[in-house]
Amino acid sequence: METRRGDAASTVQKTTFVWGEQNMNEQQNSRLWARWRRAARSAVTATAVSLGVAALAVGFSAGAAVAGVGVAERGTSNAAFAAAPVAQVAAGDLHTCAIRTDGTLWCWGDNYGGKLGDGTTTNRTSPVQVGTGTTWSRVDAGTSHNCAIRADGTLWCWGGNYSGQLGDGTTTSRSTPVQVGTATTWAGVSAGANHTCAVQTAGTLWCWGLNRNAQLGVGTSPSRATSPVQVGTATTWASVTTGYAHSCAVQTNGTLWCWGDSTDGQLGVGILGYRATPAQVGTATTWAGVTAGHAHTCAVRTDGTLWCWGENGYGQVGGGTGVQTSPIQVGTATTWTRVEASVDSSCALRTDGGLWCWGNNGFGQLGDGTTTHRSAPVRVGTATTWTQNLAVSYHSCGVRTDGGLWCWGNNMSGQLGDGTTTHRSTPAQLVL
Repeated sequence: METRRGDAASTVQKTTFVWGEQNMNEQQNSRLWARWRRAARSAVTATAVSLGVAALAVGFSAGAAVAGVGVAERGTSNAAFAAAPVAQVAAGDLHTCAIRTDGTLWCWGDNYGGKLGDGTTTNRTSPVQVGTGTTWSRVDAGTSHNCAIRADGTLWCWGGNYSGQLGDGTTTSRSTPVQVGTATTWAGVSAGANHTCAVQTAGTLWCWGLNRNAQLGVGTSPSRATSPVQVGTATTWASVTTGYAHSCAVQTNGTLWCWGDSTDGQLGVGILGYRATPAQVGTATTWAGVTAGHAHTCAVRTDGTLWCWGENGYGQVGGGTGVQTSPIQVGTATTWTRVEASVDSSCALRTDGGLWCWGNNGFGQLGDGTTTHRSAPVRVGTATTWTQNLAVSYHSCGVRTDGGLWCWGNNMSGQLGDGTTTHRSTPAQLVL
């Protein structure tokens, strides 16, 4: 997901590697992605989902048959979160993290590799606080790790580290946050599947972690970096986003650049292959924000238009048929303000505060009360109070103008934070 200087960060991830063999943990992570993609592909209808859910021994709350405000969406507010409204939310594969307006950081869901940051590897179906700090300003969730920035400009990461994605110079997983270097000028961070990228206040761009698909933007060597390496020498980077094996970033002049894996066209540069260093996407100078999904990418322009490209098996590009190697416009609306891409789905906000999603809906992650995949945006309920704080994965979460946090979709590991493992196909306010 997109992260920019002075703005909030969010997440995504993705699957497929090419050069060399992965170590044991990398293979485990790849198998995790493959398992979830197979599960999602089998969940083509509500019946298929029910069968898949039965096999997983978890429940599913289908919600309304059509998009709208269902019973779940009218849930009672969580008293703790109501006392300190949520300022930002980030969604990983099977976990979620959020920062409250009081500066505290909370995570919940799957805790493999210690990615909840509470010093354990115990799964949590309700939020647990990460340390006692009250100065967290932005967070992003990857597949198996998270990174967050504090008000003093320091950067901290935790969770799985088998590819060096924590940036602490090691490949040791951490169940509590560890600082990335000593810099106090970090402005935005994006955590992918096995790599991380971040921008500093000076406009420099840095990446670290796995590089076997050239996703670090520094060429094909090294195969991984356990500490941040600078991407080129430019000092005009405004935001960056990381997918599974590709990355994209916007510069202050409004140009868009992508690099890494493009075997599904996710770089948007008209190829099915790879780019080892940043390549410009078209010639437009009006890109306002970009977000990388598993193998697709979406971005908004300053004129309010929305564009996507890459893998399109579930309709996650929002138009066209098959792989799209160059950006295509999603509909004709000119009121889009922010977009988030995920595994095989996308969600975006409009100026009226309405939320729309499309793509893979096997776990109800589109929030329209169904498990029907959508190749064009469908509205999530009727609310017009959604804010720019949005996170999308096999589950989705969003913050409303009153600071309330709402989540829906896959809940196998308790990533919806409601104390259960029941899937939900419509938004439900987080309740302890």
